[in-house]
Amino acid sequence: MKLQQTIRKSYSFEGKGLHTGQYAHMTVNPAPEDTGIVFRRVDLPGAPQMEALAEYVNSTARSTSLAKGECVVGTVEHLLSALTGLGVDNAIVDIDNAEVPILDGSAAPYCSAILKDGLKVQKSARKYVELAEEIEIINEKTGSLVRLTPAAKLSYDLQIDFDSKVVGVQTASWSPIQEYSKEVAPCRTFVFFHELEYLLGCNLIKGGDVDNALVIVEHPVSQEQIARMAELFNKPKLRVDEKGYLSNVHLNFSNECARHKLLDLIGDLRLCGGFLKAKVTAVRSGHTINTNAAKAVREMNK
Repeated sequence: MKLQQTIRKSYSFEGKGLHTGQYAHMTVNPAPEDTGIVFRRVDLPGAPQMEALAEYVNSTARSTSLAKGECVVGTVEHLLSALTGLGVDNAIVDIDNAEVPILDGSAAPYCSAILKDGLKVQKSARKYVELAEEIEIINEKTGSLVRLTPAAKLSYDLQIDFDSKVVGVQTASWSPIQEYSKEVAPCRTFVFFHELEYLLGCNLIKGGDVDNALVIVEHPVSQEQIARMAELFNKPKLRVDEKGYLSNVHLNFSNECARHKLLDLIGDLRLCGGFLKAKVTAVRSGHTINTNAAKAVREMNK
C-alpha cells in the first residue's frame, strides 16, 4: 500500500511570471493528509484559496491558469509537474501575485530544493484516480491527441511535431520508476523566434527571456531582428547557433523540447485531482487538450 506524502518544510521561490512579467513570492508548504494541492492568494483579503482541479481552468493560452472567484493563479503546470513527479500528495502553495514565477523555465528549482530534505510519509493511503474506461480527446484541426487508457501503473508516451527542421519529430516517455528530477525536471520551456512578436502583441511572455526559455530560429532572420530581440532581452551578444537556437544555448537533452512538453502534460494532468492509474499517450499535445483530458477524467469520476 502506497502512503500519502507531503514535503518536510516550507520552500520559498520568487521571480517574474512568464506572461504577466509581474514579480511574485511563492512558498510551498507541507499539508495534512487528503489536502491535495491547494493554491492560496495571500495578497488578497481573506487569502482566498482553490484546489488544483480541472474545473478551475480559466485559460490555456500558452500556459495553464486557474481561477476560483478572486483566487487566480497562472502558469501552474511546472510546479504541479514537479510535485507530481516527486510523489507529493499534499501541499499548500502561498503566492502573492497572479502568476507562478517562471524561474529558469523548468521544474528543476523545485526538485533541487525539495529533494535536499526528502518527503514526509503520512499515515493515510494514497488515493489514486482510476478510469472506468478509456478517454480519448482529439483535435482534428491541429492533429493533437491525448489518450488515457486504464492501467495498473502510470506511464506517459509523448510525441511532438511542429513541422520544424530544427526540432524535428521528437518523442519522450516517463513512468514513476524513472527519476523525474533528472529525466524531466531540467527541461525548459521553448518558443519559436517567429512567434515572439506575435506573443508580445498578445500581451504574453512579458517575463520571458533567453535565460528561461529555449528560442528556436526556424526561418532566416535578419541582423536587425536579432538586434531588436537582443535589446528586448538585454542580451547584447545574442546570435543564432549552428543548431538553430538563439544565444548558443546548451541543450540538456537532444529531445529537450519533447521532454518539456512531457513536463507540461504531467503537470496539467495533475488537475485530475491526484495520481492517475493510466497509460497516457499524447501527440502534439498542449495545455488546452491536456486540461480537456483532465476535465473528462473529473467528469467520469463524479
